[in-house]
Formats: sequence, structure tokens, C-alpha cells
Amino acid sequence: MTAMIEAPASPASATSPTSATSPTSATSAASPGSAASPGSATLAGRLLADDETALAECQAEFGPALRRYLRRLVPADLVDDVVQAVLVELWRCRHRLDPEQPLRGWIFTIARRRAVDQLRARPPASLPLTQALVQALAQPGPDPAERVARAQDVRRALATLPDAQREALVLAYFGDLTQTEIAAAVGAPLGTVKARTARGLRRLGALLEA
Repeated sequence: MTAMIEAPASPASATSPTSATSPTSATSAASPGSAASPGSATLAGRLLADDETALAECQAEFGPALRRYLRRLVPADLVDDVVQAVLVELWRCRHRLDPEQPLRGWIFTIARRRAVDQLRARPPASLPLTQALVQALAQPGPDPAERVARAQDVRRALATLPDAQREALVLAYFGDLTQTEIAAAVGAPLGTVKARTARGLRRLGALLEA
């Protein structure tokens, strides 16, 4: 799928999604969104002026870095879907842009949130089980067949966890988010996220030892 989209034909009818990012939160995004390019202010101004060509220029300017960033967060087959979702949201929420704030920060904050949405929606069994998670939870031996069997065991065990615990582990190990970032993404206190993660790990360990 190509991530290039056509901007909606009637800008006045576009509405802002409830999960839209605010300019204030964009400035506190992760480091990939902290630097502004010389043309960012101009692009932001053109988006505010409903210039549809500015959206294509945003894709050209930020697209490569955005894809590299998203490859750290979601499986490769979801990258283009997330990029398209980011561009759609950027256009729909363009009137909330602050031209004084870095456009890149806004875009990367949207990208992180849409990546989290994709990870939440994806069934655990279809997520790629990272070697780090296998080593941390299953402690497989050197035999490749044993590693595969252990990976399957972890997937099955993960699918049996309560939703909140599974979400915390998926975002941590598959999304590579810190516990502070998970708390912000799911709207829960940091202590709650830490407790969910600890309980989920204990439960996984018990299931794998059974």
C-alpha cells in the first residue's frame, strides 16, 4: 500500500478526531520530533491556509524519517498504514497547528499515538515475538526447534493475560515504549502501568513453568 493520499476536497467539513494531538503535546514528543527544518513554519502556514499541496510536501520532507521511526514501533507491514493515518490526521487537524511550534514534533507525536493504536488493535498471536522477549521470559536453549516452541508458548500465554496486562507488555516489548510513555499512551498512572507490567510478567512466568 502506498502512503500517499489525496487531501479531502472540502476542508471546511473536516472535523478533528478526539485523539488529535495538540501543539503543546507535540513539543514534548520523543527526540525524532524535536528538530524543525527551515521550511516547517512555511508548511505549517500553508496547511493552516488549506493549501492541499502542502500535505504532499510534508510527506516528501518528513516521510523517510517517519518511516525509519515507525519501523522501531510497529511491524514492517503496518508502517505504510500508520504513515497514511498520520497524514490524514495532519490534514484533518491542520487548523489546530501552531506555526510557532515545530511541525516535525507535531507529526512525530501523531505517529507515536497512531502506532500505539495499531499495536493495540493487532491480535497478540500475529505480533512478531522479539528475541529479547523470548530470552527474558522463556529462556530458550540453543536448539532452534526449542526456540520456536518457546516462542509459541509465550504467544499462547500472552493471549491469556487480562487485557490491561497484555497491553502493557505488548507496548513495552513490541512497541519499545518506556513505562512513562505507556502511561501517557493508555491514560493510566505510571504506578498502575508498573503494576500491570509486573503482574503480567509474573503471570507469564507461571504459565511458562506450568
